[in-house]
Amino acid sequence: MSVADRITVAERYNGLAEAGDIESDDAQLELAEALDRILLEIRERRLTAKSSNLGWLFARKRKSAPAIRGLYIHGAVGRGKTMLMDLFFEQIAAERKRRVHFHDFMADVHGRIYAHRQALKRGETKQEDPIEPVASQLIAEAWVLCFDEFSVTDIADAMILSRLFEQLFKRGCVLIATSNVEPDDLYHNGLNRQLFLPFIDLLKSRVDVFSLDARTDYRLEKLQQLPVYLSPLNDETRIAMAKVWHEMTFGQIAHPNTISVKGRKIEVPLEAGGIARFSFDELCARPLAASDYHLIAHRYHTVFLENVPVMDEDRRNEAKRFINLVDMLYDAGTRLIVSAAAVPEELYISRKGPEGFEFARTASRLFEMQSVDYLSASRAAETEEHDI
Repeated sequence: MSVADRITVAERYNGLAEAGDIESDDAQLELAEALDRILLEIRERRLTAKSSNLGWLFARKRKSAPAIRGLYIHGAVGRGKTMLMDLFFEQIAAERKRRVHFHDFMADVHGRIYAHRQALKRGETKQEDPIEPVASQLIAEAWVLCFDEFSVTDIADAMILSRLFEQLFKRGCVLIATSNVEPDDLYHNGLNRQLFLPFIDLLKSRVDVFSLDARTDYRLEKLQQLPVYLSPLNDETRIAMAKVWHEMTFGQIAHPNTISVKGRKIEVPLEAGGIARFSFDELCARPLAASDYHLIAHRYHTVFLENVPVMDEDRRNEAKRFINLVDMLYDAGTRLIVSAAAVPEELYISRKGPEGFEFARTASRLFEMQSVDYLSASRAAETEEHDI
């Protein structure tokens, strides 16, 4: 039996608490134990399947085999939802598992539906309805799905979710999701919402709903004790940034990601628990648009930006992108951790062109984004539509 088969979420959680990476919280521990119930059932299902070469076939046909109920976790920002789901995901020994941002999943689904319809036009399939074949593709790749930031704002998503998940659940899908809203508030005030309501009923029939009422926003507590703007750029600053990253991610394993935006791709060097880490060149020396920064600002509650240089007239394109980036992060209420070559008002030294005037506003915002008031402000925009 592998290490993953022997460690529970609660044990991993307690280990982090003992190491001082997190502060133990009764509500979080209760969630860890709820996730361990699912973890145990998944392990038992895998052991049953391994008992026969045709275990999966029998498991699918066996009417008496109870479905594994998933978990829908909702609560305020910074309470540890994503951290605990990630600890759970790490412990799943099954190969066919997937941890994905909900909007990325739906972008993938729409892409598969489009591909099926194109195949139908070419005469490569006679099945007109794409939902069943798409569900079969998805379940063949992963039967345990972990969604981060479940938030339905797009009518195209809303109209297919019930039919899609009816097929996924029928095929044995186990769903674990985090969200800022409870299930009954999904797609709130959405267009033709009455057509979406069957999905809410289906969801609640296949998952347990857990309200994570942890006592505080732990990331905010950490941020209030840590520097969020570090300068100048030297070894001390690099070490400090690494420390802040470790504290803010609670020591979670970070990984790269790629965000698809209308056929284009944004490379995210590192992300963990709703936090992304970029260098200045990765965000501002590349031809990214304001819409790209809007997506990043609403996707992540915290962004790390490293190695911001002093800019002059020769780098006015980078300065303009930096201005747009800060504007989008500020408007979204996204927390920003920066390492820079100079204090905000000295980052742009040219007085030619409109960038000099615009950068004065950017410097002011960078100062405000370090304030306790800004850091503690709610992320009301987190449920806003992601333009994917």
